[in-house]
Amino acid sequence: MLAEQEVNKNIRYSQILEILGNKEMTAKEIAHQMYERRLIPTDERNFTAPRLTELSIKGIVEPVGKRKCLWTNKMVSIYKRR
Repeated sequence: MLAEQEVNKNIRYSQILEILGNKEMTAKEIAHQMYERRLIPTDERNFTAPRLTELSIKGIVEPVGKRKCLWTNKMVSIYKRR
């Protein structure tokens, strides 16, 4: 990845946490909201999933269950703030 393409993780964490708020959301749902706000170039979940994992390790968010993804029909994790 080129240096100018790297994203400041702290900025991405803040964006994810702002969108997550008090809701329970999947990585794709968060990515879709970020895309609608023009924070990311596509609504691909790979923009949020690694950061959610890191936030989970830090104890800031936690997976609270699973549900079927509206886009893929696969079972995916749901996250909420701790």
